[in-house]
Formats: sequence, C-alpha cells, structure tokens
Amino acid sequence: MSSRQRLLGIAALLLATSGWGGMFLVSKGVLHHVAPVWFTLIRYSMSALLFVLLILPRGAAPWRKLRLNAGALALRGYAGFGIFSVMLLLGLAHSVPSHGAVIMATTPMTTQLLRWALDGVRPARSTLLTTALALLGVAIVSGLLFSTGPAAESTLFGDAVAFTGTLGWVWYTRGAARFPELDVIEYTALTVLASWPLLLATAAVATLLGWSHAPSMEGLRLSWEALLYVGLVSSAIAVLAFNYGVRTLGAVTGTAFLNFVPVSALLMSVAMGKLPTGNEIVGMAMVVGALLIHTAMSRKASAAPAPRIADTPQNYRTCGATSS
Repeated sequence: MSSRQRLLGIAALLLATSGWGGMFLVSKGVLHHVAPVWFTLIRYSMSALLFVLLILPRGAAPWRKLRLNAGALALRGYAGFGIFSVMLLLGLAHSVPSHGAVIMATTPMTTQLLRWALDGVRPARSTLLTTALALLGVAIVSGLLFSTGPAAESTLFGDAVAFTGTLGWVWYTRGAARFPELDVIEYTALTVLASWPLLLATAAVATLLGWSHAPSMEGLRLSWEALLYVGLVSSAIAVLAFNYGVRTLGAVTGTAFLNFVPVSALLMSVAMGKLPTGNEIVGMAMVVGALLIHTAMSRKASAAPAPRIADTPQNYRTCGATSS
C-alpha cells in the first residue's frame, strides 16, 4: 500500500468519525422541533437520494438484487437505520451529546458479546475484560456512579435507551455477511432504499396514534441546516468514508478510529462553551482506553502466524471433510 493510499484512508476515517461526533451535537437542537421518528425519516430520505445517484451508473444489476432480497434487506435496514436512529434520538432527548458518542463507541465490543450469544463464539478473555471496562466507563459517564440527583436519573434513562438502540446497529452490520453478492456501497444503499417504506410507515402510524407529531413548517425552517448535515454528512458521506477507510486500512484500524467519535464530540462541545464534568472525563477515558486495548489485542491476534498443521498421512481417510 502506498503512503498516499494510507493517508487517504486515515483522512476518510477521520472525516467519518468527526461527522458522527458532530451529529450528536446538532441533533440535540433539532429534537426541539422535529420528533425522532420524523427526524429519522427525513435524514434517510436525503441519504437515499444520494445513494440512488451512486448506484444508477451500475445499471440494472443493483435493482435486480434489491428485488430478490427486498424483505431481508428491509428488515436489516430498519434495525440499523430505524430502530437504532429513533432510540438514539430518544435517548439523546434525555441526555447530552457527548454521552451518545461514548455509547456509540462501545458497539465493536457489543458486537463481540452478541456474536457470543447468537453464534456461540466465545470472545477472548481480553475482550471480556475490555468490554467490562468500557461498560463501567459508560455507567460513570451516565451518572450511574458518583453522581446523584434528578439530572443524573434523567441522563441515565436516556443513555440506557441509546445503548439498547445500538443493538439494532450491531444486528445490521452483522447482516452484511449474509449478502456476499453485495459490495459495500450496494449493501448500504439497498438497505436504506428497502427500509425507507418501513420508516415512512412508522412515522405515519406513530403520528396517527398520537405517539408523535409531524414537524411544522416553522420547525423545519428552524432546523433545516442541521437536518441537511445529518442527512448528507452523517448518514451518507460519513458511512461511505468509513467503509472506504476500512477497505483501505483494514477492519481493526477502522475500529480503532471509532475511539475518535466521543473525543470529537467532546472537543466540539468544549469549543461551543460546555465544559465536561469530572465523571464524564473519567468515564470517557475508560471507554477510549478499553477500545484502544481491544484494538491492540485484535491487531496482535490477527498478526499472529497460523499454527502449522501436519500433513494428513496418505493412508488415512478424511471422510470427505475439507478445511474451512
């Protein structure tokens, strides 16, 4: 790999994680004017338009794949874009942006735990220890430890909702392996397009039942810049940039850059005049430290040479088994 490619990969990952960090800051204000289900519908309507432009030059092939896998792609997209986004925004309404960024950064380790529960693949001891450290850091950031009072209770509730929502994103990312015929752009674009009718139905039903309310023209006018940022930068450009960085530098390095999501959110928050509390600094340091250790151990494991396997004697029968 050339140094130019490496620099482009690093720049792409920094762009993606900074875009996600900024998303938490701008979304907080939008929630005063646009309900979470409508916010989610609007942001992915804009990103869907961008993804359509990306797959149009590919001809009829992506649309044929969409027709063949519409149901499965819609469910995966609804989990990753609908459930995750709505619960993250609901949690953010009862919390602060830096907390949401910290919780999002724990998804690589949550993925390992979900893989253990669903696939029976037990994580390494180091993964379990770093996961425990990260979750403890989230608890400290949320105010569960070393913080009392009504504000802490409200933040804890919002952070718990947001953390539960990340399971939808984890299930979505796991789904990519079930569609080997789709590349990165196709999987992202087709899941957005397939799940869009479900997002629309959710917003309409929630409004009809009185659980939510449609945004007013005044509310859209006051928040259109933030909606444009989240819809294009955080929901489309950042996703594509992250996927490019992962493809260029590898999954382990891409995961390491997720550490920058809470850091960027914190730095932006400080730049806007909100200084972090002591428990937020300690908890964030624990989460970032856990992710760095987890990434270093993953890199070490992936770099370890595979153990040599002795050749099978010719007179032994293998019962038709093949290596996997």
